[in-house]
Amino acid sequence: MTPELVAALDALAIGLRQTALEGFVVFARVGAFFALLPAFGEQVVPVRIRLVLALSMTVIVAPAVLPAIAARPDTPGAIARLLFVETAIGLVFGASLRLMVQALQMAGTMIAQATSLAQFFGGAGVDPQPAISQLLVMAGLALAVMSGLAEHAAQFLVLGYTLLPAGLWPDAGTITEWGVGRVAHAFTLAFLLAAPFVIGASIYNLALGAINRAMPQLMVAFIGAPALTLGGLVLLMLAAPAMLEVWRGALMGLMADPGAGNPLQ
Repeated sequence: MTPELVAALDALAIGLRQTALEGFVVFARVGAFFALLPAFGEQVVPVRIRLVLALSMTVIVAPAVLPAIAARPDTPGAIARLLFVETAIGLVFGASLRLMVQALQMAGTMIAQATSLAQFFGGAGVDPQPAISQLLVMAGLALAVMSGLAEHAAQFLVLGYTLLPAGLWPDAGTITEWGVGRVAHAFTLAFLLAAPFVIGASIYNLALGAINRAMPQLMVAFIGAPALTLGGLVLLMLAAPAMLEVWRGALMGLMADPGAGNPLQ
């Protein structure tokens, strides 16, 4: 082999090694993000499919974010630190979106408690939860996927490199403030979705209490409980499309602006 060929092969090997390292750095964030991403990161999705999806998203995102990766580690310790930081950032971003699914679950739990349906089919699904929560979560995830969740996830990841650059450990105070805002937003959204059912059930129970005081001999519980359940199911049928649209708007708003304090504002 000629010296020129050896030098060219050495340069090619160095370039391939650097490209592989940069791709693996991107995959560290994307893989951790996909572990908690709604729909694609659910426990019912096989691990191999999640891995293929994460690799595919890495190929899509890497060309857009590689210029933003300033760190070029050349020692094992620096590489390990960079991978650890990127994995932590991916988990933070994934957890912020997972809270949106938790908002649906909390809303379904509050609705089930208000309509006396909390104990029916409570063990259905991977996570034990009331049937209404399971219904809302499955419908919400299907709506998110139909609304282009994969494309918005790629946009979210690209914007994330502007919010939290690669290789730079995020400030604890900033992450804490941002995380508290995300949790507060999830609880606010859950109460907003469940508000019609909670308010309606409260007014109905107050009316039953007044009837019971006026007619002590009447067993209002035998009459009121079935009517409350039926009314809750009818209200769910009417309000579910609007509830899911509000939730979808909040999810897409968060993915379009990861650093927003409150996507509902």
